[in-house]
Amino acid sequence: MKKLLIPIAIAIVFLASCKSRKYHRNNKQIESAANKANPNFTDFTTLSYIEAFKGVAIEEMNTYGIPASITLAQGIIESGSGNSSLAKYANNHFGIKCTSEWKGKAYYKDDDKSNDCFRVYKDARESYKDHSEFLKRKRYGALFELDKNDYVNWAKGLRQAGYATNPKYPDMLINTIEKYQLHQYDQPESEPDKIKREDRVFTQINANIPKETKKFEPVETPPSKQVINTTDPNYIVQKGDTLYNIAKRFNMTVDDLKSLNNLTDEGIKIGQKLVVVK
Repeated sequence: MKKLLIPIAIAIVFLASCKSRKYHRNNKQIESAANKANPNFTDFTTLSYIEAFKGVAIEEMNTYGIPASITLAQGIIESGSGNSSLAKYANNHFGIKCTSEWKGKAYYKDDDKSNDCFRVYKDARESYKDHSEFLKRKRYGALFELDKNDYVNWAKGLRQAGYATNPKYPDMLINTIEKYQLHQYDQPESEPDKIKREDRVFTQINANIPKETKKFEPVETPPSKQVINTTDPNYIVQKGDTLYNIAKRFNMTVDDLKSLNNLTDEGIKIGQKLVVVK
């Protein structure tokens, strides 16, 4: 039995090593692209970080009711004021991980487990907007009933809803807000405005509920990066597929895919059989 276990253990180590090298190469490509896009990057101070991102935090507050002070404090804490590798290379300021519905690029970093998959955004503004989308779900629903300048109860509510496991997380947020006077960016709203905002947000939250398991369950690799190994020249269209992501999965262009299948438009149906190899 021991002789049998040794080659199995070696195979496991070998596979883990291959996977780590793949993630390392992936990260190097992401980092190279980020350095090319922003060759003169200089570290933020907390004050310069606040100045850079207070505008988008205020926009998100006015749209959804999340206090700008809360969003900025979370960004400061979770991205090291924009200087973490995740923020610098992946524009990911809130540590949001890849999920089954994420079709973008990925950056791999040890977190809850080795080589956790994190989302890569085209810019920090996109990260801030995705943070709002992340909060628009049932577990955080009660928070959107708070006034949009009630940062104290938002801080406590995030912890109670399971956003963070650290019992001191509310104190960390509140202390950061008060140290840097982030509450100056929060704005009250009239009762009619609050009712309109709540109606809009809860309509979106309710629409999200049936999709939440898929939308927020972390995955090891986003679907757009999964390798499909098959000798079958046909592919059966699944829920959520588009011609673009199918073509990308099989290293084809959309035009090639349409030509092979005599498609005149980009409409495809679940269960439809497509030829995917020439």
